[in-house]
Amino acid sequence: MNKNMIEVYYAEDNEQIAKSVTEYLNQQNCKVTSFGTIAETKKALISHIPTIILIDWNMPDGQGDELCRWIRIRWKDLPLIFLTVRGDSFDVVSGFQNGADDYIVKPFELSVLYHRILAVLRRTKSINESKLFCDEIVLDKTKMSVYYQQEELKIRRSEYQLLLLLMENKGKTITRKQLLEEIWDRNGIYVNDNTLTVTMKRLRQKLHNPPCLKTIRSFGYRMEDTI
Repeated sequence: MNKNMIEVYYAEDNEQIAKSVTEYLNQQNCKVTSFGTIAETKKALISHIPTIILIDWNMPDGQGDELCRWIRIRWKDLPLIFLTVRGDSFDVVSGFQNGADDYIVKPFELSVLYHRILAVLRRTKSINESKLFCDEIVLDKTKMSVYYQQEELKIRRSEYQLLLLLMENKGKTITRKQLLEEIWDRNGIYVNDNTLTVTMKRLRQKLHNPPCLKTIRSFGYRMEDTI
């Protein structure tokens, strides 16, 4: 994907509206992925965070305000816009109270939607640069902290560096030799292979043995989303 492209997740159960929005925004420098249920949207967000998310209020398996609250608990800075037919003042206020950055009432002009997206992105900061995700693991590079199921973990520096290297290369297998060189040798600390094994064992235990952290026997390790 183009580095400057706006990646949009769109929770909308009306296929015709989702198609119209997707086709228009894809012509503007956006890459849109639409989801027909709240459950699908949550699953996608756990695996990957987009630039911005658009949410319809009335979904077949729940309401958009519930999804909005769920998002805000996990990612307070993810730009979020409601797109909904519910336009009375009570609903609009409720949308903002639940964490929306903007609220657009249907029907709307597609060009207006696009420019509202641009306006929200000018006001908000992207979280993609500072946070990495894999299943229910979140690594915050700014705070140098790691979370599992929203709970911050106490980890050692070497464990953090090991996880950071693997999450920055999610989907790729990193060899044991590469890990030893990047985490210890480059800092002038020369250790034997067993140090990596012990560090990985401690990290796995603290992360509750996550299935997304895979061992490639006699070779290395790989992080990849499983949910």
